[in-house]
Amino acid sequence: ILSISAGAVKIPLQEILNVFLGGGSETSRTIILNLRLPRAIESAIVGMGLSVVGTFFQGLLRNPMADPYVLGVSSGAAFGATIAIILGLGIFGLSFMAFITSLMTVFFVYTISKTGTRVSMTTMLLAGIAISAFMSAIISLMMLLNHDEFSRIVFWTMGGFSLINWNSVVFTTPIIVIGSFVMYVFSRDVNAILTGEEVAEHLGVNTELVKKIILITGSLVTATAVSVGGIIGFVGLIVPHISRLIVGPDNRILVPFSAISGAIFLTFADLLARIILKPMEIPIGIITAAFGGPFFLYLLIKSKQKSEGM
Repeated sequence: ILSISAGAVKIPLQEILNVFLGGGSETSRTIILNLRLPRAIESAIVGMGLSVVGTFFQGLLRNPMADPYVLGVSSGAAFGATIAIILGLGIFGLSFMAFITSLMTVFFVYTISKTGTRVSMTTMLLAGIAISAFMSAIISLMMLLNHDEFSRIVFWTMGGFSLINWNSVVFTTPIIVIGSFVMYVFSRDVNAILTGEEVAEHLGVNTELVKKIILITGSLVTATAVSVGGIIGFVGLIVPHISRLIVGPDNRILVPFSAISGAIFLTFADLLARIILKPMEIPIGIITAAFGGPFFLYLLIKSKQKSEGM
């Protein structure tokens, strides 16, 4: 409700209720139903998806600093978005290009990491880092050669929901919700894998199959989120970690809690992005980085202290 009410034009709670009941002024109806409501829903859906993926990736990779972009999804999406912006494609074309190139990047990383029927997590991490660096170099070159589109490319890569409409919501919601549910189905199996892959296999868990499903589904969810919201950093890093501290490591409880927390966090971050310097809007990536940067440093310091104490 607060996200719908606040903004460049403040809308009273009573007016919001009137609009939902079929009344209200034409201006309020346009602002709420065509702009703020789809934006609030999209930010919640994207926040939920990134948090769920981050939760599973941190567990599978046994790394509290892993996030949904660890496999190069963000760099792949940024590459596609940059091409779309330079070609002058609309919002749908931009989202489609970002979605396709991010999936192609993940497929390439996955192919490199696969040996026979097994997937090396270490190789996958290193391949993701290498691909991200390579893509970033190409994007920088394209930005250098296209001065007119420089600011638009930068703004997209910093994330935001200013261009969201109901078409975006209809496109992303089924993929992110179904993908998150598919991963949640394997919560018990992932719990077993966290105790050790050999132990999990003795318990009847097909560890390689579970890892493949989680990684592929998680990448699909992330690619979908990035295609409409740009690269929104730290959501899939800090929300799962804080949620784990609150409810513990059991994914059957952790995943739903992380999903709800992520939805609330990103909706709140989007609200701040709209009101801090209103009527001007700042990229949501700046807001999430303001929270995530210090928290990332905290994780590094904590990890260092833990290693020194061993």
